[in-house]
Amino acid sequence: LQDSFGGWASPVLPRLFRDYAELCFRHFGGQVRYWLTMDNPYVVAWHGYGTGRLPPGVRGGPRLGYLAAHHLLQAHAKVWHLYNDHFRPAQRGKVSIALSSHWIKPQRMTEKNIKECQKSLDFVLGWFAKPIFIDGDYPESMRCNLSSLLPGFSEAEKKYIKGTADFFALSFGATLSFQLLDSHMKFQQLESISLRQLLYWINIEYNNPQIFIVENSWFVSGTTKKDDAKYIYYLKKFIMETLKAIRYDGVNVFGYTVWSLLDGFEWHRGYSIRRGLFYVDFQSHDKKLMPKSSVLFYQKLIEKNGFPPLPENQPIEGIFPCGFAWGIVDNYIQVDTTPAQFLDPSVYVWDVHQTKKLIKVDGVYASKRKRHCVDFAAIRLQISLLQEMHVTHFHFSLKWSLILPLGNLSLINHTLVHYYQCFASELLRVNITPVVALWQPMIENQELPVSLAKYGAWENTEIVQAFVEYARFCFTSLGDHVKFWITMNEPSVKNLTYTAGHNLLKAHAKVWHLYDKEFRRSQKGKISIALQADWVEPACPFSRNDQEVADRILEFDIGWLAEPIFGNGDYPEVMRAWLHRINSVDLYNFHLPYFSEDEKKLIQGSFDFFALSHYTTTLVGSEKEDAVKYDHYLEVQMINDITWLHSPSRAAVVPWGLRKLLKWVKSKYGDVPVYVMANGIDDDQNMVHDKLRVYYIKNYINEALKAYTLDDVNLQGYFVYSFNDKTAPKYGLYSYVANQYEPKPSLKHYREIIGNNGFPGPETPELLCPEEVASCPECHFFRTRKSLLAFISFVFVAFIVTIFFITYYSKRVERRYK
Repeated sequence: LQDSFGGWASPVLPRLFRDYAELCFRHFGGQVRYWLTMDNPYVVAWHGYGTGRLPPGVRGGPRLGYLAAHHLLQAHAKVWHLYNDHFRPAQRGKVSIALSSHWIKPQRMTEKNIKECQKSLDFVLGWFAKPIFIDGDYPESMRCNLSSLLPGFSEAEKKYIKGTADFFALSFGATLSFQLLDSHMKFQQLESISLRQLLYWINIEYNNPQIFIVENSWFVSGTTKKDDAKYIYYLKKFIMETLKAIRYDGVNVFGYTVWSLLDGFEWHRGYSIRRGLFYVDFQSHDKKLMPKSSVLFYQKLIEKNGFPPLPENQPIEGIFPCGFAWGIVDNYIQVDTTPAQFLDPSVYVWDVHQTKKLIKVDGVYASKRKRHCVDFAAIRLQISLLQEMHVTHFHFSLKWSLILPLGNLSLINHTLVHYYQCFASELLRVNITPVVALWQPMIENQELPVSLAKYGAWENTEIVQAFVEYARFCFTSLGDHVKFWITMNEPSVKNLTYTAGHNLLKAHAKVWHLYDKEFRRSQKGKISIALQADWVEPACPFSRNDQEVADRILEFDIGWLAEPIFGNGDYPEVMRAWLHRINSVDLYNFHLPYFSEDEKKLIQGSFDFFALSHYTTTLVGSEKEDAVKYDHYLEVQMINDITWLHSPSRAAVVPWGLRKLLKWVKSKYGDVPVYVMANGIDDDQNMVHDKLRVYYIKNYINEALKAYTLDDVNLQGYFVYSFNDKTAPKYGLYSYVANQYEPKPSLKHYREIIGNNGFPGPETPELLCPEEVASCPECHFFRTRKSLLAFISFVFVAFIVTIFFITYYSKRVERRYK
């Protein structure tokens, strides 16, 4: 027909197509309930006869493309009327046409851009949908812009075409979106894959039609075989959006079909991509088939008829144990050691007559006095903000680089040390326990003294003893106020070499033993290391390969530093085996150092608790799909579940990941006391209600409660990250604008959870906690000022003795005169 008549460019084709349809209706109509006259007429007309990108490859330009579309519409109408008049009474089927569409959103929310978006949809979907579903004619925007190119319908043809569909058959994402939509058809607006918004637009634009999604999917790389995780999560996204359109937008969607059953030839992209639920081995003689993970996913989804709420993801009621640590984190507290005016020994006079200013009197000085904690105004403000939260613990890190600028005790910043002493003592005064980390890596110099950072940092073995001496100084200077120590806070394994990690572990262990032997008995504190521990989940839950990858990543991310301390004193066997494997093929030359037997004994058990920071969950797969997110070293593909809630920085909000992590820690390291030392999310500072963080804190704490209540994890505390936006922009519970701290709504919600010690319900048994011995501010005052107390005691005793002698001799003189 293409060679004989020119295909759809010929007016003869509609009649011939009607004859072909009649043959099909007669032979198959008894078994077919839903008929589609044609699939994707936009692609056929525009790229088959206009651009020539697809078969039959005619480069006839826009005029021929619009003419072909005209004939396609006439052919469809003829077939619909044929079925309606002659076959519907007996076969009782339905007929429509499968229309493909994209979705478009304005670059900026202006009236002009919104009209351009409407025009884009008119030129693609409306080109065929408006004649069929509205009035039998092309969209107004097309007729105005294409008056000389667009064929016209007679009034009789309009009536004949109007209403020739029993339902709205939609194709989305399978072929057109982001592939075959010419850039000028976007009218300088932004293409999107939001199926829900498209469904809502169709519902409004075409008078609430019944919609059948007859083609929908995405694609994976042509090299992907069984574990098509990317395909699964796009499928999940589209089906969830369809469900939302039905539930929340009132859109009448009655069916959904995945494209496609098998991998196949993808026209202009050939075999470079795959869309099938079944893998086809195109190289084999018999084209062997193999079900992909997406088959199991889609099968389970059909069985459940959607996404019913899972019992394990439902919030529970309950409370945490007595003495549970409710905390907040600030990586580095605001340090302001500006001297108070009361420390200035100079004498001033006020020039009340001329300048109205204070004038310093040269050569005249008042007596100097010792510094006191009240001289630091910044401390009072921070303490008052912490009191507003009702937290019981406050976690912050010391600055090694500032306390010992040269990396040894030859130069000590006594002013800063005094500031830390005052801060910790003021926390105790208001019943907040300071949790202090000796070191936390930052980008610049890793927050190490310059002399240490300059000569290899943690690569240099000399840093181990330097860290021990620094720790000894901190324990001596701050140990009276600090009973909760972290040796190292969140050492980033992403930025550590194996040698650096080796030295870091030895430094931690030596500091722990130092505290245990020399300070624990007198200071009665506890000490451990805090590790960053985000959960890792296999992208394909049905895939053994993906599970192996997830287990491997957990060992490299967490087990690397955790196993020597909390486990057997050595690195995970998974790490050694993997490094041996990749080194053996000469791709890499990474060698994990070995501990001596004495070092293993030193490191193993050097903890009092397991402290972890947790922020998000990551999906990993074994199939290479996206080169940008593929780690060749560990042979892992990072996958994104686009249905998950995400923060502005694209951090996934996955509360159940925390519970899985806590269970994993218990299964590997036993019934160790666990503290979640940091858990938080960034926000959009333009958002007023802080809804994302409120949701995040509530649900993550509830998952922590499940771990404690249902999984018997020995959870001892939970800390929110972070204190304020000044020190951690976008993460704080306090915003910081124009030198003012303002509480965000999430602070109030966190305070309520603290007040309730969890999520008590009507049936939650009351927890009777023994009264804690409240710290006595007055006692603390005297305890830290022993010399003053001794002096006052001496004066008081001297006064009593003096009064006694005066009274005694007065009475003797009085008796003598008598």
